[in-house]
Amino acid sequence: MPHFEIDEEKLKERIISINRVAKVVKGGRRFSFAALVVVGDESGHVGVGLGKANEVPEAIRKGNDQARKNIFRVPLDGATVPHEVRGEFGAGKVFLKPASAGTGVIAGGAVRAVVESAGIHDILTKCIGSSNPHNVVRATIAALQQLRSIEDVARRRGKQPADIYESAGKKAPEATA
Repeated sequence: MPHFEIDEEKLKERIISINRVAKVVKGGRRFSFAALVVVGDESGHVGVGLGKANEVPEAIRKGNDQARKNIFRVPLDGATVPHEVRGEFGAGKVFLKPASAGTGVIAGGAVRAVVESAGIHDILTKCIGSSNPHNVVRATIAALQQLRSIEDVARRRGKQPADIYESAGKKAPEATA
């Protein structure tokens, strides 16, 4: 279970894709819809959900509910990710690389929706393999879940965060009181 508080009011939903699927029955085709939805508070929390229903609004609502249940925290280093990471899901592979301030989000549609919802403002990404939005989004989520904050890495190694920043060639952020 997550160990963080999320303000439900601040969560913003984005619809990544809506897919119409058909079931062939005796009298013809029966259509239903699948909606892939991402929710995030744009400050380090994001979740993805898939909703299926006979009507589009109901599918979106179900996807939104599912995404809210799957929210997790993304460690950020300012407005970017702390380190390079690669996520895979099925044939979809996504590569995420930190970028300097002012670079912006260099990402395609599905990846862009997820990283912007997470609150990442400077990042370089590359999709390799499948361009299927479901696989790309799941691969992006897998990559974001692999991220570790510099403080977490320092604690695991029994060092101070300043030592990790120094070895990475970065300037440690000023401690705020």
